[in-house]
Amino acid sequence: MKNQYKLSFWLNPKGGAAIGLIASATYFLVIEHRQHLFEYLPYIILLMCPLMHFVMHRGDGSHSGEKHGSEPHK
Repeated sequence: MKNQYKLSFWLNPKGGAAIGLIASATYFLVIEHRQHLFEYLPYIILLMCPLMHFVMHRGDGSHSGEKHGSEPHK
């Protein structure tokens, strides 16, 4: 019988390798380009706001056109 529960990508070995690659790239970016990073930090934060809004609202169903609470109360 096949396992019906799938593990998250981040819990697989490939996800661990991806986390390690992201962490090492971030470390070298901060160490080698610290002056440039702090120079553009306000712009990076402003650009992250719409990106986080888009990602965090994906899949919540609030923009699907359905009206919430349209069922009569009993």
